[in-house]
Amino acid sequence: MLRHVPARRGRRRGPGRSKLALFALLLLTLAGCGGQKSDSKNGEASTPGRSGKWKPARNPAAAKEDRAEVEALPYLRGYNAPIDGRNGVVVYDRERAAPGLNLLASGHAAEAILLTMEGRELRRWALPLAQAFPRLAQRPHAEKLDFWRRVRLLDDGSLLAIYEGLGVVKIDRASRLQWKRAGAFHHDLDVAPDGSIWLLDREGKVLPRINPKEGVLEDFVTKLAPNGKVVDRISILRAFEDSPFASYLDAMPHTGDILHTNTLELLDGSLADKIPAFKAGNLLVSVLQTSTLAVIDPETGQVVWALRGKWRKQHQPTVLANDHLLLFDNIGIDRDHSRALEIDPRRGEIVWQYAGPPEAPLASRTLGSVQRLANGNTLITEAERGRAVEVTPDNRIVWEYHSPFRTGEQDALVAALLEVIRLDPATENH
Repeated sequence: MLRHVPARRGRRRGPGRSKLALFALLLLTLAGCGGQKSDSKNGEASTPGRSGKWKPARNPAAAKEDRAEVEALPYLRGYNAPIDGRNGVVVYDRERAAPGLNLLASGHAAEAILLTMEGRELRRWALPLAQAFPRLAQRPHAEKLDFWRRVRLLDDGSLLAIYEGLGVVKIDRASRLQWKRAGAFHHDLDVAPDGSIWLLDREGKVLPRINPKEGVLEDFVTKLAPNGKVVDRISILRAFEDSPFASYLDAMPHTGDILHTNTLELLDGSLADKIPAFKAGNLLVSVLQTSTLAVIDPETGQVVWALRGKWRKQHQPTVLANDHLLLFDNIGIDRDHSRALEIDPRRGEIVWQYAGPPEAPLASRTLGSVQRLANGNTLITEAERGRAVEVTPDNRIVWEYHSPFRTGEQDALVAALLEVIRLDPATENH
C-alpha cells in the first residue's frame, strides 16, 4: 500500500426527512444487491458475519417514501457554492508546501485523478457505475450515486473505490475491473498490511429495541479478503451496546440513520503505549450522529475507547505521529463554519486549530477531510466548496486548489470535492 506523507490522511444537509429518504434509497439498492445466495456475477456476499447473515431488510414504513423524498440524499454530487472563476492550483509556495502528488475524488464522476503540485494531470482512473454494476445502474436515481465516495491507491497502481451505498471495486492502473463487491458500503475503507480490506457497511432493518415502528440504518464494519470475499462483519451499534460506552448512544436519534459512521482507520499501534485501546489492529471510527470518536476491537467486537468534545458532526479523525488526533470539525464553531482540529486524546483538549480567516472561514457542513503532512503542514479538503488548502502550523496558506468540476443542471453546482490526498512523489513511478 502506498504510504502517504507521512502517513494516511489525516453533506450539505438535505430536507428534514433526508435520513429516511436515504433509508428508502438503500432499500431499493439492497433489494438488488443483497440476499443470502451468492451471485458471483455481481460480487454479492452470503458469508455470515459476526452479527448473522447478510440479507436485505424490508420495512413497509420506509418503503412508502415517495420518489421525491428518495431524491433527498444527505450527500450530494454538487453544492451551490460561490464560483469566483478560479480553477486548479491558485496558491503554491514551493518552499513551504510539502512535496508530493495529489490524488483527488470528486462528485462529478466515478473517477480519481492524480495531479502534480502545479495541478498538471498525471493519471486518471475511471469506471462508470453502469460498467461496474450494470443492474444497480438501472435502478431509480442510481445516477445520483455515479461517483466515488472514497478511493485508495495501492502500490501497484491499482485502485479501490466505493460507490456510496452500492458497492466497492478494485481496478488496475488501466482502470480494468479486477473484482467487485455489491453492498451498502459507504464513506470509508482501509487496507491492512496483509492486503485485507476494512469497509464501512450498513443495513436497513427494523430493530424493535431502537424503534419498534420505523426502520433504521444499522452500521457495520466489514472485512474483505484481498480478492474481495467477505471475511467478517461487526455491528457498530452492538459494539457500543456491549461495551462500557453504551451511554454514548443516549444522544443517538431513534429513527433513520441512527449512527452515520463516516470514518474508519486501521490502527498501527503507535499510540498504544499511551492508550492501550489503540493497539495495532483495532479500528478508529467516527460516529457523526453522536459526535463521537471510538475505537473498536475486532477480536471482541466491542468499543474499547470513546471520546466526545468541542466538535460536532466531525469527519476523518486520524492518529498523528505525535500521538494526537486530527479531525475535520464540521459545525463545532457554529452551524455555518468549520475547522480542522488537533486533539490530545488523553485529555480531550484542542492543541491546534485552523478555521480560516474571518473574511473567508472554512465552511463545509458535510463531508470534509484532513491530512497531516511530513513537514508539519495540514492539508484540508473543504468539500462543499470544492476547495483544498495546505496550511502551516501558524495558519498560513501555502497551497490552494479549486476544483474545476461542475455538476447539476447546466453545470450550476460545484462538484463536491470528496477528498484530496497528498502522496509521496515516488507514486508517479508505480
